[in-house]
Amino acid sequence: MNKDILLSIVGSFGWTLLGVIVLYVGTLLWDRLDPVNYREEIAKGNVAAAIKFAAVIISLAAIVVAVLTT
Repeated sequence: MNKDILLSIVGSFGWTLLGVIVLYVGTLLWDRLDPVNYREEIAKGNVAAAIKFAAVIISLAAIVVAVLTT
């Protein structure tokens, strides 16, 4: 019984790590494909750039969740 719980916990951490890596790589890919430097614009105080960047991250997270739960 304890071995099953431990394997479940390790598996959860593994899938979580994979999801974070895929989300990070997706964000980097989006940064390279879009000509606007959103990180620089956010540092300048551009709220619209921050909202768009947040929307992209949420969208990528939804895709990662959908893929990992199937």
